[in-house]
Amino acid sequence: MPTIVEWSKLTAPELNALAGADATVVLPVASTEQHGPHLGTGVDAILCGTVCRLAAEKASAQRAVVVAPTLWVGMAEHHMEHGGTFTLDIPTYRAVLLCLIQSVKRHGFTRVLIVNGHGGNMTALNAFLPDLSRETGLAVAATTYFELAQPAFAPLLEDQTGVLHACEAETSMMMVAAPDAVRADKFAEAYGPQFSDPRAVLAPPVQRFRSFKGLTPSGVLGDARRATRAKGEALQAAAVDALAEVLVAGTPWG
Repeated sequence: MPTIVEWSKLTAPELNALAGADATVVLPVASTEQHGPHLGTGVDAILCGTVCRLAAEKASAQRAVVVAPTLWVGMAEHHMEHGGTFTLDIPTYRAVLLCLIQSVKRHGFTRVLIVNGHGGNMTALNAFLPDLSRETGLAVAATTYFELAQPAFAPLLEDQTGVLHACEAETSMMMVAAPDAVRADKFAEAYGPQFSDPRAVLAPPVQRFRSFKGLTPSGVLGDARRATRAKGEALQAAAVDALAEVLVAGTPWG
């Protein structure tokens, strides 16, 4: 039976003991937002939380790890026009993260690894990281699980080299993590623009705000019609392996 690593399934005395054992706290952060006509809005939170739990279970034989509840809302203004989306503004998102990490500190933990599952959070997290470390005094690091695993993802995908949005990759992983949130009867509509270099479009040298609705009327970047459960199992395993390796090595803190 796997070690229980989820904060919400542990008692306060058990968590106090983990703090005393110098456990790393994994804080999954994600979003609740539109994911096209074929996926539930909880994709980012479901996938990030699943990868964090499985990676922590794998790492726990060598390192004390506890996974905090997933922060299910983030920076998603660009998805609002499609509907089905929650978003925070910058000051609120920073304040929420700071309060969560301060809570962790007050219980005696000293290391936090923020694991992100939503592309829209990445810039904000990078900007907040120095302040979160300085204001809490904790060792705080951050990663995005699908960026961490991108080299392993690329050979597993047909039409893309990493995660886009509601795409071949996310749809395949949802078939494994939460098949009841997948609408296979909508796959015929579940495709959008394909980019040879997504970063050139999503993060160009000169940027301005763009709604996702103007970029992709379907709400999808990539082609979910390529998704399969077998791909999802391979992608999930690759993401778990990549994150578990970081947790065991302790590399974010030198």
